[in-house]
Amino acid sequence: MKKKLTRFDLQNMKGAGKKAVWVTAYDFWTAQFAEQAGMDMLLVGDSLGMCIYGYEGTVPVTMDQCIYHSEAVRRGAPSTFIIGDMPFLSYQVNTDEAVRNAGRFFKEAKVDAIKLEGGRRVCPQIRAISDGGMLVMGHIGLTPQSSGQLGGFKAQGRTVEAALELMEDARAVQEAGAFSILVEAVPPEVCKIIRDDLTIPVYSIGAGVDADGQVMICSDILGIFQAFTAKFVKKYANLGAETLKAMEAYADDVRKGKFPEAQHTYNMVEGELPKLKTALKKIKSARKK
Repeated sequence: MKKKLTRFDLQNMKGAGKKAVWVTAYDFWTAQFAEQAGMDMLLVGDSLGMCIYGYEGTVPVTMDQCIYHSEAVRRGAPSTFIIGDMPFLSYQVNTDEAVRNAGRFFKEAKVDAIKLEGGRRVCPQIRAISDGGMLVMGHIGLTPQSSGQLGGFKAQGRTVEAALELMEDARAVQEAGAFSILVEAVPPEVCKIIRDDLTIPVYSIGAGVDADGQVMICSDILGIFQAFTAKFVKKYANLGAETLKAMEAYADDVRKGKFPEAQHTYNMVEGELPKLKTALKKIKSARKK
């Protein structure tokens, strides 16, 4: 069994220039494969709203859903650093509610950290959760929960003014006590500046190769998610097409009587079939009377 990383291991990786690799996971089997593949971290992202439940975005996702899936991921990856994603309205209302909901992830799902979206505006929550003894990862740039304010799922930090705002957000999140930060859909040059400016690890999803590590949505890299493909996605497999092909083949075999074959069925104990036939004859005879 591999040794689970700690925040200090992740910090040392930044200092050594060693990239951290992580993916999202929402269930037991994905977590198992991810741990076997040697992922440094797993994120139980609120992207499960789209990837698992078919929502149009992440806003409808609930705390109970996130906890439920985090528990499954922990069972599948007991030796991997796991981050629970704080869903919409689980931390925005006030700091007390933010601390309470963050605590649920640690108590019920045994995560190693939580992640929440936003820059300066959520620093009180980051500080309160951190003061409560819990690890917090920040998330700036494209923040899906507030995509309405951003005008949709659009890249951020593409102008000087917007880039400077992001840098201020990143600095504030670090000062509030976050142990790391995720930068999403931001020009690589801006992400690199943020990485060089901060002492904590800076990770990327669609923010270029110069970050301290990368995260991708598992459904994207496996080629399962069908609704859309973000520009920053690289598909490492096409399991969606393979899944469809397998289901079509199964349906065809059943309809043509080709499945199940003898090799897929169970035999009666030797000598019992003749006894069964005799018993059935007696039952039929009795019914006629």
